Amino acid sequence: MGRIIKWLFFLAILAMIALVAYAYIGPFFGADFSPPVQEIRKTIELDAT
Repeated sequence: MGRIIKWLFFLAILAMIALVAYAYIGPFFGADFSPPVQEIRKTIELDAT
């Protein structure tokens, strides 16, 4: 049981390191993390009677 927990902990740490590395190195390989930018206009009618 202890071996399984140790390996799961090791894999979780490795996954976190890989995610951080991908976040920093990804843009150099063409990964674009920026959201699409567009203007959104929506009319709102207020019923203030």
